[in-house]
Amino acid sequence: MSQINQTLLAARQRAAAQNLPYSGALTPQEAHQLLQGLPAARLVDVRSAAEWQFVGQVPEALRIEWKTYPGMLPNPHFIEQLKQQADPEAVLLFLCRTGGRSHEAAAAAAASGYSECYNVLEGFEGDRDAEGHRGTVNGWKAHQLPWQQS
Repeated sequence: MSQINQTLLAARQRAAAQNLPYSGALTPQEAHQLLQGLPAARLVDVRSAAEWQFVGQVPEALRIEWKTYPGMLPNPHFIEQLKQQADPEAVLLFLCRTGGRSHEAAAAAAASGYSECYNVLEGFEGDRDAEGHRGTVNGWKAHQLPWQQS
């Protein structure tokens, strides 16, 4: 079994064990591996525009807000915007700050007919450290995966 298939299997097993409403759950490293190994895979960053601008972003990720800043109100056009940018048959990897909003977005996408939706556990910044800072304990940034600031 290829490494890609093993990764997808592990993600699907996590989803089954946790009764998730989408295809699977991935660590940041696994998500990066799939993005490198599956040309049709797309990372969907569902954080707010303020987070993309001030915290950082993953190059080539689709950026569609799940909730908008300020106020963190739900984006009523999320599925419509996703349909404009992503094929329903694509492998979609949803990313937010810590994994909560991306869980909701992956569930909504799966309910809307997207067949391969995965949540990226830990998110972009991950959990807080002892000093209350994010980005050092876990998450995309802490694992030193590709990202940039504007």
